[in-house]
Order: sequence, then C-alpha cells, then structure tokens
Amino acid sequence: MASYDVRSPRADEFINHEEIMDTLAYAEAHKDDVELARSILQKARANLAPAHDHGTTLTHREASVLLACDDDAVNAEIRQLARDIKQAYYGNRVVLFAPLYLSNWCVNGCLYCPYHATNREIPRRKLTQEEIRAEVIALQDMGHKRLAVEAGEDPCHNPLDYILESLQTIYATKHENGAIRRANVNIAATTEDAYRQLKAAEIGTYILFQETYHRERYEALHPTGPKADYAWHTEAHDRAMAAGIDDVGLGVLFGLEGYAYEFAGLLMHAEHLEAVFGVGPHTISVPRVKPASDIDPDAFEGGIPDEMFEKVIALIRIAVPYTGMIISTRESADLRARALKLGVSQISGGSRTSVGGYTDEQRPRDTEQFDVSDTRTLDEVVGWLMDEGHIPSFCTACYRAGRTGDRFMEFCKSGQISSFCAPNALITLAEYLADYASPATAASGWQTIERELALLPEGRRDACAAYIARVRSGERDFRF
Repeated sequence: MASYDVRSPRADEFINHEEIMDTLAYAEAHKDDVELARSILQKARANLAPAHDHGTTLTHREASVLLACDDDAVNAEIRQLARDIKQAYYGNRVVLFAPLYLSNWCVNGCLYCPYHATNREIPRRKLTQEEIRAEVIALQDMGHKRLAVEAGEDPCHNPLDYILESLQTIYATKHENGAIRRANVNIAATTEDAYRQLKAAEIGTYILFQETYHRERYEALHPTGPKADYAWHTEAHDRAMAAGIDDVGLGVLFGLEGYAYEFAGLLMHAEHLEAVFGVGPHTISVPRVKPASDIDPDAFEGGIPDEMFEKVIALIRIAVPYTGMIISTRESADLRARALKLGVSQISGGSRTSVGGYTDEQRPRDTEQFDVSDTRTLDEVVGWLMDEGHIPSFCTACYRAGRTGDRFMEFCKSGQISSFCAPNALITLAEYLADYASPATAASGWQTIERELALLPEGRRDACAAYIARVRSGERDFRF
C-alpha cells in the first residue's frame, strides 16, 4: 500500500487516499473544537502581512478542520479572513478572460462531459485556422486580451501540431487595437516533450483539472480513453513543470465526489508542487457540475450547495493565499459576486462554451461543453465589476515581463506584486474604455480610474497617469 509522501513523483503517494481519509476523520473528530479552529485561523492571519518564506501556509489537515467546523462565529471569521487575505495579495483587482474552444472531438469516455466519444447528440466540429482567426477577432472586438484555449483529446483531429498552429494564429491575429497577449492552454495530459513545445509556443498557464482526486471514483468516471489513466493525468503538472512551464493551474469538478475529499486532495496537490518545484499553482479553478447535452448533474451524488461552495472558496484563499482563483460563467452572477468577495481573483466574461460560438450572432447551444449561467456581455460584466467596487483588469504584464513561476511567486508572496498589478490594471482598463466600452461603462470607468489613481504611491501614480494620458491620445500597450 502506498504511503503519503508530499515530494514523491507518484500520484498515489502525493495524493494519498489513506492520508485523505485520516484527514477527514481527524476533521470530523475535531469539528466542534472551537479553540483549535481559532488557533488555526490565528496561524493563517500571518498571511495578512505577506512574507518571502511563506512559513504560515495552512496544511491540508488544518484547513480540513476549518471546513468541517460548523460554528457560526468561526464561519464568520473564515469569511472575513478570506476577504482580508484576498485584499492583502490581490487588492480589488479582478482579471478578465474568455475561453476559446477549438474542437469538441474527443476520444475519452468521461461520464460528466458532453464531449465524450459515445455522445451521438452533439455535432462534432473543429475550427480551421481561418475560423480561429475570426473567433479571435470577435473576442478582440469585445475587448479581451487573455484567452483560455480549450480542445478535446483526439490524436487524429486535435494533434499537438494543431494546437501549436492555433496558438500561432491566436498570437498573430491583430484587429484594430486588439491583440491577444496571453493564451493559457487547457488540453489533455501529455508528454514532457509536448510540454516543451507548448512552452516554446509561449503559452501562459498550463491548466488541467483533476476532475476528482478519488482514484476509484476517477476510474469509474473515465471508463475509456487515455484519460482513464489516473496516474498519467494526476502527474501531468509535474511533467509540465519539469519541461519548463512555469505556471500551472489546478482544479476539480465539484460534484463528482464529496467536497471534503476533493478539498483535501486539491490542497495536497498544491503542497506537492510547492515542495518539489518551490512554486505552487498559479491558479486554482472551482467549477461545479452543470447541465449540458447528455449530462444531468443530479446523476452525481457529490453535489455541493452554494453556502458550502462559498466556504470552500474562502478556505482555498486562506490556505493557498498566493494563488489566482478562477470562477467561470458556469455560476450565476449573484454567486460570482459573492465568490469575488471571498477570494476569487479571475473571472470569464462574455463567454461562449461552444466551438465557433463567438462568430455566431445567436448564442449556439448544440456544441456547448456546459450551460452558461452568466450570459452577460463583457461590457456588462466590466460595468458590474466597477459597481461592485472592483477594478476590471486585462493585464498580462507579468507573463510578458518574465514574472512567471518562482519569479512571480517571489513578488506575490512578499506582497510586492501590487506595485505592478494596480497601475497595470488601470492602464489596461483605460485601453478597454477607450476602445470598446459602452458610453455608460466608459463614464463609470474613467471615474474609477481617477479614484484609484489617487490611491497609488506618488511615483507610480504620476507614471501611471502619464501612460493613461497616452492611451487616451491613441497609444497602446504600456506596462510596469
């Protein structure tokens, strides 16, 4: 039987079932120990003053105790601490992106995804390079600068060469003042050599969702296809980082297995990357199972209610304070608003989860990967964010300036990242307002920029104001 070893290269050892079960038993036994819960929260409060050594990170076991605790006062403290830690690391900035689906051809048999190979209800489609260019122009015309590139796993229809050529097309496409400055990639687990090629293609973050960390459940949900290999999939981030990809993103699909199990496994994975590579996950995503063609969420027994889902988000922020947290348009506007206050720092806007969906006048449904709950336009999302007190950011400066991997973490964990992020967020918001915003959003946005400029340190404030003035006169692409 495998034993727990956070530094092991083997999936069954760094995501160890017995360790998770022991953790859940410990959390259940101590869930009413309010004194213990408060001591754990006190330990986490050290993250309100970010430090280089980051020695106060909670363990998966400590965080699991907080998750199990149902004391109302403790839960209120958890929510407040999550808000405060997010403010300490990310301020009120919210990064915006959109998914771009290249192909829904897939050879896997995943029981929770409509792309599974045996689904005969969904039309199969793969974008040509000219179609990709049209999609990118449509996204640029909305105002997007950052994409998450998605494709099903199919060696014939979606080989690596197709993904690499598509990335070239995405980066090369320029329309008016538009440009995609960062393309993150969410494709199937692959080889170390393939990751080197993706690195050479200048991807941003390599994102791969675990779906579920429960191996037995994972194998039942993946009866056929290459994704059925649990170890190959779970160890993919190690191969990516060994190949030189600095930034990787984790995530589980909440609802497939018990949320407490997935929460512990997710934190163990973050601990593993930190222990082995000195760099934890650049992002953590928190999708939930949603309706889609051939998929009924009620068929899965691990559903997580909104209140507990929000607590999970808050505790991820507390336990992994440096990570960017992502929530997509799977969730409603109301839930996304609450999640932003509890720790989420990146959201999608104006998303279409269908292949070729951005060039269709009407939102297509038949090739969607999941039903979109938040169907607002990007402009509506930008205006809403400002109404909620956030700064919408289209910034990609760290990636383009080489502040990735351990270099990004050095700035983030020490709290220095805000000296870059705050002015860069305002500069990219100014670009959006000048080029794409509706009159109402533009009026609100320029007021937001004036207010936030006043909060910057004097040296940065003057330089940022000068860049914004140049943006208003027609120049583009400034960054700190």
